[in-house]
Amino acid sequence: MALEWVVLGYTAGAEAIMLLLLTIPGLDPLRKGLITVTRSLLKTFLSVVPFCLFLLMDIYRKYETRPSCEPHSCSPDDHLRHQKSIMKSQRNALLIAAALIFYWLLNSVTGLVVKLDELNKKLEKLKNRD
Repeated sequence: MALEWVVLGYTAGAEAIMLLLLTIPGLDPLRKGLITVTRSLLKTFLSVVPFCLFLLMDIYRKYETRPSCEPHSCSPDDHLRHQKSIMKSQRNALLIAAALIFYWLLNSVTGLVVKLDELNKKLEKLKNRD
């Protein structure tokens, strides 16, 4: 199961880096190539959505089936293991949310940058025509 979380973490990191590179001002010469790479990767990153839903269902299943551990009914080691399990579940849920939000932002920003480039080309064409 750890490999799934590593893959999701790297995917969220790649989405964040691409989002950062698309929004940094001053990278206009690189932006055209970056847009084409990002648009092609968006189709691949779409698989993150069902993957995140699968992992979210896994977290829910583990939450529902875990034994309850109250301070007076279990040993300190069991209590510590229970708390670690809860912390891991919360961390993984945050990773899922980050991956989904970064995908949505990357998709939106890429669409806006493409529209902005198209509008700039139309504006240039209208200026040249006048």
